[in-house]
Amino acid sequence: MAERRQLLPFAALSASYFAHIGFFNPYLPLWLKDLGYGLFVISVLSSVQSATRLFAPYGWGWLSDHTGERVKLLRYSATVALLVSFALFVPLSPWALGLVLLLLFTHTSSMMPMSEAALAHLVSAGGAFDARRYGRVRLWGSLGFLVTVLAAGAWFQRFGMGSFAVWTVLTLAAVAASVWSLPDLKEALPAHEARVPIAPVLAQPLVRWFFAAAFFHVLSHIAVYVFFSLYLDALGYPKTLIGLLWALSVVVEIGWFYTQARWLPRLSLSAWLVLSSAAMALRMALTAQWADVLWVLLFAQALHALTFAAHHTSCIALLSHHFPGRLRGRGQALYTVLAYGVPGVVGGLGGGVLSQKYGLASVFWAAVATSIIATGCAVQVWRQTARTMAIVRSRNGVTGRR
Repeated sequence: MAERRQLLPFAALSASYFAHIGFFNPYLPLWLKDLGYGLFVISVLSSVQSATRLFAPYGWGWLSDHTGERVKLLRYSATVALLVSFALFVPLSPWALGLVLLLLFTHTSSMMPMSEAALAHLVSAGGAFDARRYGRVRLWGSLGFLVTVLAAGAWFQRFGMGSFAVWTVLTLAAVAASVWSLPDLKEALPAHEARVPIAPVLAQPLVRWFFAAAFFHVLSHIAVYVFFSLYLDALGYPKTLIGLLWALSVVVEIGWFYTQARWLPRLSLSAWLVLSSAAMALRMALTAQWADVLWVLLFAQALHALTFAAHHTSCIALLSHHFPGRLRGRGQALYTVLAYGVPGVVGGLGGGVLSQKYGLASVFWAAVATSIIATGCAVQVWRQTARTMAIVRSRNGVTGRR
C-alpha cells in the first residue's frame, strides 16, 4: 500500500505531462501556420524542443545524479515552465517566439528524464526492472495524451487556433500541481558510488549500438511528431479527424502498456528493438504512399504499439540495466539527448528542407530509409547481447534476457 501511494503521484505527473504534450506537439505546427509562418520557419520553431534536448537533459541529469534531489529539481522546472508560458499571450516576432520556446523547453525537456529515473528506481528491485508496474504508471501518460489530443482537435476545429496559449498555461499548471504532489524522495546510495564515471559504460560496443539504434529509430519518428498533422492538413483532413488519428495511436499505446508484462517475456529486449524498427519502416512507407486511403492510415497508426510503446519500454529497461544507481539520471539524459534531441533537430530541419523542395510525403520516405538503418543497428544490439549472455552463461551458468 505504501508503495502504491508512492507510485500514484508519478501516475498523476505522467498523465498531466503527456496531457500537455498531447495538445502541444500535434498542434504547435498548426498554430504556427495559423500565425502565418511558412513550412521552413515552422520546422525551425518546432525543432527548438529537440534543440534543448541537446544540452538540458544531460545537465539536469548530471545535477540530479550528484545531488539525488530529482523531485526538488522537477518542482523547479515545472514552476519556471509555467511562468514562461504566459509569454505566449504576447504577439511575438519569430525570433522572440523562438527564445520563449527555448526557455520553455529547456525546463520541460528535463522533466521526463528525471521522472523516468526516479520511477525506474522505484519499480526496480535487486537490479530487476518491473515492466508491469512501470507500464501501469506509464499508461496514465498515454491516457492524458489521448484526452487532450481529442479535446484540442475538436476545440481548434470549432474555435480556431487562437486559444493555443490558454491550453498551454492550463496544461502546464496541471503539470506543476502534480509535481508538487510528488513525495520528496532523495535517492540514497552508498558513499562509494558518489562519483561513478560514465565513460566505461559508453565504451561498450553494445551500448554504442543501442544509442545508434535509438537515434535512427526516433529520427524516423520525427516525421510523425513534426510533420504528420501538417501532412494530413494538406491532404484535406479536418482537425477533428487529425486528432482522432493521433488518438488511435495512443489507444494502441495504452493497450500495450497495460498488457506489456504478457508480451515482453516472449522476446528478448534487444529482439523487441529489431521488431519495433522493422515495424517503423512499414509504418512510414504506408504513410508516405497511401495516407489518402483512410483504412491504410488507420493500420499505420495502429503500428504505434510497436514503433513507440514497445520500443520505449525496451529502451527504458535496457537503460535501467546498463545505467544503474548514480548513473541512472545521466543514462536517461543521454537517451533523451541522443535519441530525441539530435534526431529532433536533424529531422525537423532536414524535414523542413525536404518538404519545401519535394513535398511533405518525401519526409516520410526519408523516414523509411532511417528506419531501415535503425533496424540494422538493432540487429547489432541483439547480436552483441546474445554474445554477452553466452559468455555469462558459460562462466557462471546465469541465464536471462536483456
